[in-house]
Amino acid sequence: MPVHTFLLERVPTPIGRMLVLTDAQDRLRAVDWDDYEPRMHLLLQRQYGRGAVQLQDASQPSQASRALQAYFDGDVNAIAELPVAFGGTPFQQQVWHALRGIDGGCTVSYGTLAARIARPTAVRAVGLANGANPVGIVIPCHRVIGANAALTGYGGGLHRKRWLLAHEAAWRAAQPTLGADAALSTTG
Repeated sequence: MPVHTFLLERVPTPIGRMLVLTDAQDRLRAVDWDDYEPRMHLLLQRQYGRGAVQLQDASQPSQASRALQAYFDGDVNAIAELPVAFGGTPFQQQVWHALRGIDGGCTVSYGTLAARIARPTAVRAVGLANGANPVGIVIPCHRVIGANAALTGYGGGLHRKRWLLAHEAAWRAAQPTLGADAALSTTG
């Protein structure tokens, strides 16, 4: 089994310090919260295998950490085109690609996301794939809500999900071409 070496950065944000992992090609491999570091290691182990990931402290800021800082500074779209590489099953990858299609300031339900990937009965499986997402915020699993618009689980805690959604909603409302659509930003 090959060993993957990822560069680790600890990035301060308004809602806690983030762990950002990139590879030698500057592709984002994982994002998690400092207080959830054990969960990040578990997700990496599930995707790459036990002992298959080695972390080194980054010597300089990555494109990903700069984009995440811009996101938290108010440029929600700064993360939209970041190169991401991840493991996961084909189904998980399908869900994660669909998550990237949810615009900042918008939310969708698990059922809507399942329908978007042409698997309308796979709502629970979509929820599990969402929970296994190693690249939170950039692959915006926080934009998925319950069918009744309730905030449901988020690996970094519901307080962070609330903050992220409010941050993105404020950004969307301030966009000249998007602000008028802000009231329509939540879709079922």
